[in-house]
Amino acid sequence: MKKTVHVVPHSHWDREWYFTTSRSKIYLMHDLKKVLEQLEGENGYDTFVLDGQASLLDDYLKWRPQDKNRIEALVKSGNLIIGPWYTQTDQLVISGESIVRNMQYGMQVSEEFGPYMNVGYVPDSFGQAASMPQIYQEFEIEDTMFWRGVSDDDVEQTEFKWRGEDGSVVTAFQIPSGYYIGGAIPEEKEALAKFLHEEPFKTTWKRSSTNQVYFPNGFDQAPARENLPQLVKEMNELYKGEYELHFSTIERYIQAVKNQHPELEEIAGELINGKLMRIHKTIFSSRPDLKALNTQVQNYLVNVLEPILTISMKLGFDYPVETIKEVWKLMFENAAHDSIGSCVSDTTNEDVYMRYKQARDIAMNLSELTMREIATQIHQPEEREISLTIFNPYAKKRNEVIEAEVYLPQETFSILDANGAPLEYTILAMEDQTAYVLNQGNILNPTKESYLPKKVYKAKIAFQSSVIPSMGYTQLTIDLAGDSYTKFATKETNQIENEFYQITVNEDGSFDILEKATDTVYKKQGIIEENGDNGDSFNYSPPEKDLVIQSTEFSPIINVKESDIFKSIAVHFTMMVPADLIEREKGIRSKELPLSLRVALKKNSEIIDFTFQVDNRLVDSHRVCVLFDTGIQSKFSTADQQFGTIKRPVVFEKEMALWNAHKEKWNEMPIAIETCQSFVSLFNEEHGLAVIPKGVREYEIIGEDFDTIRLTLFRTYGFMGKEDLLYRPGRASGETVIETPDAQCHKVMTFEFSAYYFSDSFNQAAVANKAKKATSPLQVYQYAEFLNSRLIFTLGDEPKELPTHYSLFEIKGDLTLSIVKKAENRPGYIIRLYNGHVNETLNTEVVFNHPVQLVEQVNLKEKRKRELSISDQKVLLEDISHAKFITLYVE
Repeated sequence: MKKTVHVVPHSHWDREWYFTTSRSKIYLMHDLKKVLEQLEGENGYDTFVLDGQASLLDDYLKWRPQDKNRIEALVKSGNLIIGPWYTQTDQLVISGESIVRNMQYGMQVSEEFGPYMNVGYVPDSFGQAASMPQIYQEFEIEDTMFWRGVSDDDVEQTEFKWRGEDGSVVTAFQIPSGYYIGGAIPEEKEALAKFLHEEPFKTTWKRSSTNQVYFPNGFDQAPARENLPQLVKEMNELYKGEYELHFSTIERYIQAVKNQHPELEEIAGELINGKLMRIHKTIFSSRPDLKALNTQVQNYLVNVLEPILTISMKLGFDYPVETIKEVWKLMFENAAHDSIGSCVSDTTNEDVYMRYKQARDIAMNLSELTMREIATQIHQPEEREISLTIFNPYAKKRNEVIEAEVYLPQETFSILDANGAPLEYTILAMEDQTAYVLNQGNILNPTKESYLPKKVYKAKIAFQSSVIPSMGYTQLTIDLAGDSYTKFATKETNQIENEFYQITVNEDGSFDILEKATDTVYKKQGIIEENGDNGDSFNYSPPEKDLVIQSTEFSPIINVKESDIFKSIAVHFTMMVPADLIEREKGIRSKELPLSLRVALKKNSEIIDFTFQVDNRLVDSHRVCVLFDTGIQSKFSTADQQFGTIKRPVVFEKEMALWNAHKEKWNEMPIAIETCQSFVSLFNEEHGLAVIPKGVREYEIIGEDFDTIRLTLFRTYGFMGKEDLLYRPGRASGETVIETPDAQCHKVMTFEFSAYYFSDSFNQAAVANKAKKATSPLQVYQYAEFLNSRLIFTLGDEPKELPTHYSLFEIKGDLTLSIVKKAENRPGYIIRLYNGHVNETLNTEVVFNHPVQLVEQVNLKEKRKRELSISDQKVLLEDISHAKFITLYVE
């Protein structure tokens, strides 16, 4: 049967890779100008797909604004195909909100020019997340086209149905041999006559469900093939009766397939099979310093900044829409698959770092100003020299010990709640900064009497908060004449405890943790493991002859300090390890690797906080992990993906059998090293453990019984690309000539993570909500007039009319809050929640603490789906099933 070949001219445009964004933009300016000329000419060149990412329009028009009208005309006429993404985002490392906002912003930018391509087009992302079908459906997208993640062992055809974790289904169109398969059309007639009879067309087109086949003509950073119309004409003559080629678009090709109503297979879950193409699964830990920054900035934007801005908006302050867009735009640029993967050159990673730094700095300063505006306008009946305003960006009330950095005039005082009751505090660290603070004052009103201390200390304190309202704030004050101080002192003991845990440090530096509710002892926790990394920027891969070293082989220095509300154990090791892969192969340990692990336990806290620090200046090409033995034999791990939980096998048994039988057919070993959004957990019906990473979010389940969570802390390597790795045989993925000395991370690094040992089942332990709370820290804003110096910019006085307590709303139920933010195009705000339980349908009530006229369920375009009933300022959300999210518009 004759096949119709849809020839789709395009360019896959990496904004940065082994080259920098600056170089990419220079060539984009040249190549896109040529594309516009080609499309405007009378030469049979009808359409061009601009890689599905609208950021290229921003990049181009920044330097060639005179072409905006030309682009708009070509988009509206259907010649230039743009959107729907802003950048070609990663799907596994990046958060759900980043993915959603990327597409929202991409659609907004595209709509300024005309219609966008309504297809989830991701030609090069390293795997497809199980949340994507639901995300696509909520954006009114029915179809997706991608390359990586599915093999011929999974489905027979290149078109199939894809069911996401929540049950949403989209139609998938795979480019099984890559988006570049039509990019190398030969010019010579003899070669051209053989071209479509050779691989990959010989194999892949046989797998098509219809006689409609896809022929993408383009390559990375490549200009349009100017003589493509002539080549298509020649191929139509050469392949007459076999193939009929015509210019098309992705949407026309998809519709042509659908018009024939083929019976399609269905595949479910995340798509991470690396047989036919590489998935680069361990890209999750490449450049761990940048991965940690991504985690921190993503969490801060979603879990702190936007909730605080929404609270301020409801109090009458402006919501800085354009500022937020700029921050997210920086994050989208870093979310592109190569950029977030860190499979780029050192020079490019410098640009990635600068964007994270800019995003972080803008976000934190915007948050500081917003909290300051609120804090300084609170009417406080008990006026005092110093106030501490506590902001809760979480949707439930909280009462916990808070760590904060503050400036104090003395060591002893009282922290008072709004009712004047003292709250315990302890000083963890303190240094005199009198000269720095007091010699740089800037007083706007010299006639006003202001408190000026004789001394100022910069201090890190922990203090017991009062009840902090959900999605709101309360203000505490400092009474300099009082005393609620509790001393933080060294103890001659090897044990700390609170209401939930007893933690004992062993002689080898590991921890035994007693979870009191079930009287379960978890032995040998927190062991640090070091081994070699023979991989590159794309993949971790162990050396053929490895040397695995554990912290328990060395004598630790142990320091225990505690107060009534805050306790810690610090364990210091100097591990002796190989300097590099050559020494590792020979079993030589010549270099010191100093590291420490601090365990912090707060009063009445179910969460144990860990801080890991390492001096990595002397060691090359290795990986360092931390081990948590749960004692729970497991076939699956449970982790959170975007908007819900997902169960993953601890071993891909079917895939590993195929790999072992036919390694030559596989691009990548099907290893079970995975990523999560905020937790990974092993559990049974009685108890369990969730590890909550706050830096690198990569884990593996190991041990003879697969009962141990191994969390990657960091890994280092020296080349962008290497050949013939154990986990990735064959050619290099990146450039072998590009060394990456910065990826050896020769510096002191700090990584944080937490652990939650729970009694009961996973769902009853509310693991998803505990992880959300742990990554949504209470924010403390200190105000005192003597701080009006270089510490904070000086501002004038404002009327004090705000209440000492405020709450926007509260979630009563088990749904997990994803985001609170201003609506994109309407005056109200958005709440998005999801079901983080495993296979359980949930009901939840949203209780509003301000007058509400309208609550609608909306989709991800924020378009109305239905109006919800409001009763007594409450909205009931019913029957939210596993991994489903729901978006509300509130006005």
